[in-house]
Amino acid sequence: QVQLVESGGGLVQAGGSLRLSCAASGRTFSGYGVGWFRQAPGKEREFVAAISWNDLITSYADSVKGRFTISRDNAKNTVYLQMNSLKPEDTAVYYCAASVVGRGSSADRYNYWGQGTQVTVSS
Repeated sequence: QVQLVESGGGLVQAGGSLRLSCAASGRTFSGYGVGWFRQAPGKEREFVAAISWNDLITSYADSVKGRFTISRDNAKNTVYLQMNSLKPEDTAVYYCAASVVGRGSSADRYNYWGQGTQVTVSS
């Protein structure tokens, strides 16, 4: 069993930056693919970014490519999402998730989810 806790959300002006963290406990994080998803009010949860267990492969949604960077530190059991050039449309609750079968953009492949952290970008 893996427990995930997100942190780092908050209120930021458009053009600003935030770094989200996803800390894992319960089991070693190193063998899992990890993804970030987000859900805005009235919208479905959508894929943001994912990283393979060995940090060699990353993928991003087109809407965040070039602005967001996913990384991980397996020694610290933590995955990060650096978000730059934030836009009001990035406002959402951000969730991290871990997958035993590796990274991917489909929420269905993820076994463990955090409780989410709110990101609000003002215009």
